[in-house]
Amino acid sequence: MVMNNSLEFTDRIARDMAVAGLKAGLELAREKGPAPIMNDEFTVTAAMLFKQPDMVRDGIKVGDKLKGKVLIAKYSRYMQTVAQAAPELVEALIEEGCRFSHHSSIAPTGTISLSLANNVSNGIEPSFAHHYSRNVIREGKKSKEKVDVFSYELLAYRTLINEKAMPYGTTEEDTLPDYFMSSENIMPRAHVDIQAAAQKWVDSSISKTINVPTDSDYEEFKDIYLYAAEKGLKGCTTFRFNPEAFQGVLVTEQDLEKTTYSFTLEDGSTVEFKGNEEVEYDGETHTAANLFDALKEGYYGKF
Repeated sequence: MVMNNSLEFTDRIARDMAVAGLKAGLELAREKGPAPIMNDEFTVTAAMLFKQPDMVRDGIKVGDKLKGKVLIAKYSRYMQTVAQAAPELVEALIEEGCRFSHHSSIAPTGTISLSLANNVSNGIEPSFAHHYSRNVIREGKKSKEKVDVFSYELLAYRTLINEKAMPYGTTEEDTLPDYFMSSENIMPRAHVDIQAAAQKWVDSSISKTINVPTDSDYEEFKDIYLYAAEKGLKGCTTFRFNPEAFQGVLVTEQDLEKTTYSFTLEDGSTVEFKGNEEVEYDGETHTAANLFDALKEGYYGKF
């Protein structure tokens, strides 16, 4: 029931954004003129009729000419979907055109939300984690710097309810309630479902990152791309923390705590550190994970 509610809510928000964007495009077209492609004429081909049978039903034949605004606003699948929510708007777009041909796109990352009001919204991504580390490049520092990040909802909870609350608190009282969902406890198929709910209202590119928990069951994940294809997704990405391959920009404290990094010294001996331990090396303090990554990838000292 909760999942169905979230899908319905996503559908409604994405629909309202689509309608608002196209209304703005229509108003701008009336003020400044439509995009030139709207008034360009296109020759109808057999391939176009095959892909859009509605044109055949309307009596359109190979060799006929249609303006761009008619092709886009009347015969694109996307605009036919929008017409179900705002028929008068679409009729106006067919007649007058739009200031732009596309207006919405969703990048496959929750990281972009960090640039807007301290992670106030992740869009169709769940919070990566409510407390995690972000690896950032600092001028003059020889490896990436680990910076603590708190989700907006955690900060709000700490401000309004319990200032000591953390995802994994030292006591049960200080541990976040289980309704605080994040990428580590959302199943891969749920990621696909939420993108599918938003995608029908997005007219350009859309994708999302499916953060697969390190201890995720293989059976829950193995058919995720087939499921994405079944749902008609334009694209999706999967990411699972793997310190041997790539640490990533965002990483949870729990993953760092559970990962051991081994360093070989000049005398041939080795030392080991947990990923979140601090290491003094070459006159600077680094986390073991960031130092290992910088040395392994060859960018140590290049910032």
